[in-house]
Amino acid sequence: MKRRDFIQQSTVATSLVALGGLSLSSFTTATKTKKITILHTNDVHSHIDPFGPNEGRNANLGGVAKRATLIDSIRLDNPNTLLLDAGDIFQGTPYFNFYGGELEFKLMSKLKYDAATIGNHDFDNGVDGLYAQLPHAEFPFLISNYDFTNTIMNTHTKPYKVFIKDGLKIGVFGVGIKLHGLVDPAMYKETKYLDPIEAAQEMTRVLKEQEQCDLIICLSHLGYKYRTEDKIDDLKLAAATKNIDLIIGGHTHTFLAKPTIVENIEGKNMLVNQVGCYGINLGKIDFYFDDNKNKAAEETSILV
Repeated sequence: MKRRDFIQQSTVATSLVALGGLSLSSFTTATKTKKITILHTNDVHSHIDPFGPNEGRNANLGGVAKRATLIDSIRLDNPNTLLLDAGDIFQGTPYFNFYGGELEFKLMSKLKYDAATIGNHDFDNGVDGLYAQLPHAEFPFLISNYDFTNTIMNTHTKPYKVFIKDGLKIGVFGVGIKLHGLVDPAMYKETKYLDPIEAAQEMTRVLKEQEQCDLIICLSHLGYKYRTEDKIDDLKLAAATKNIDLIIGGHTHTFLAKPTIVENIEGKNMLVNQVGCYGINLGKIDFYFDDNKNKAAEETSILV
């Protein structure tokens, strides 16, 4: 795909958003020295091929091949890029029914995903089925609030991972939705669900204080927003925690035209984003750092 064609598929980027306690005016007067690009998907649900020409509003959209072309173009423009997924990789087309997730993991590996978290539908062939496909995934699964101790998945996930791009440390961790009442217990067996807010608070403490991360990203499969107060969603998670710069969400198939700006528990700005489902959109957020590692973000949502 030519760069001109790629740009034409992109929506207009949002205004620069200063993060943390920094004012936008003070950031924009400083020198922007480094740029980190975050690409993300969620709830792809085994959609390998693009939608057909008669698929209504989704006609000809999506597909792994077109996503690969976009990703390659973006990486060529900025090698300091991470590609992340917020879960529900499995279930939705005959590819999953036939291959059990093997094809999805192999293709994500070809696209060089850096990390993913686990969604509820990733248990649709049981915890054993998920484990069986792990050899095909050349990227880590990050989940901090599922305790797999007494299951076959024990030691096969990580709570977080730190990536280094252009001298900046980027911490990424994952949180998943409560499986009870959503997934047959026979599928997740003795997997224990831990409170996602408590898990996120611990992860951000480790990533900020111990790992000294400059950027912290949460891969969440909690869902964007619920009306009930007792059900944790991304907006509640954002407001109840600190030091998260971006929550990449999933589960509710929410198409956001731009990220939601949320004040965290310290009154500082952070972002929540989600790009719908089925690989129709590729999320793209550019983080700019000045000489003092203050940061601001700019987002573009891309139709694949």
